[in-house]
Amino acid sequence: MHVPDGFIDAPTSVATGVVAAGAVAVSLRGARRELDERTAPLAGLVAAFVFAVQMLNFPVAAGTSGHLLGGALAAILVGPYTGVLCISVVLLMQGILFADGGLTALGVNITDMAVVTVVVAYAVFRGLVKVLPRTRRSVTAASFAASLLSVPAAALAFTFLYWIGGTTDVAIGKVAGAMVGVHLLIGIGEAAITALTVGAVIAVRPDLVYGARGLRAPLKLRVGGELVDAPAPEAAPAAARTSHRAVWLAGLAASVVLAGFVSFYASADPDGLEKVAADHGIDRKAEEHAAAGSPLADYGVEDVDDARLSGGLAGVIGVGLTVVAGSTVFWAVRRRRAGDTSPSSTSVENV
Repeated sequence: MHVPDGFIDAPTSVATGVVAAGAVAVSLRGARRELDERTAPLAGLVAAFVFAVQMLNFPVAAGTSGHLLGGALAAILVGPYTGVLCISVVLLMQGILFADGGLTALGVNITDMAVVTVVVAYAVFRGLVKVLPRTRRSVTAASFAASLLSVPAAALAFTFLYWIGGTTDVAIGKVAGAMVGVHLLIGIGEAAITALTVGAVIAVRPDLVYGARGLRAPLKLRVGGELVDAPAPEAAPAAARTSHRAVWLAGLAASVVLAGFVSFYASADPDGLEKVAADHGIDRKAEEHAAAGSPLADYGVEDVDDARLSGGLAGVIGVGLTVVAGSTVFWAVRRRRAGDTSPSSTSVENV
């Protein structure tokens, strides 16, 4: 659902750019509360994994494909504020390096694919886990439902933005119906990917899943006739670090394999937005991407003639650059949090 340049007029693009910048600023502040020694390393990996899986377009209807948006997955794994940042990093890398998603439409894409999907998905997810039994299966089921609903919500958000600032005169009711219809199908694929990924991480390290924290009620002990929380057992630090490292390496390896090898077999059909745009004339004023001359444009490496090798190298490079960029951002936010809670700052506040 990457919106290219030329779909949305300049005033609306500027307005959504302001909204996106505000959302990123709020998320940077909120992420300081979410990122800790468990979440910070995982957040950069989540961004790289979303980048990789977005290269895997899957068929959803005759002549139409879809791909992961990733907002639900990121929010559930690392928290909603950090999730917005994860998807924003992915969109920025795609727009600048791979000419995917217009640069003037970057605010539209962040608002739609990062903010709307995360807000809708996490609201649905939190609502479901409050009423469902406190089990791992419930978290997985809530992940499925939340991600399923987030995709048509993003489709409706785009339709609303196009109604306000679209550059062609089209029947917006027909566009809304087509967008929601095809993205409901895409949402099923998104939900399956999200549920499988969340379920896999929960099976190995449930403490790494932000949305699964507090899954089990604390053990109670009766002391002096009153129930008190029992102290949590201390895990072996070395074993925990090894397990965390293993999860991170496994996730990175999966991202490299998906982007570098499996992506070659992705569907070549246009995605949901591209198909609706072509069918309803939304793309009549589409503009060439400002980064069309990038060495990695269209997910291929310049001057590499073999399509399989070119796409695979571009995918691996994209995963590497995204995990580095994402990890740098999240470690910087994490260090800012550590600085805010340092003993020196605390002592000053107490004076």
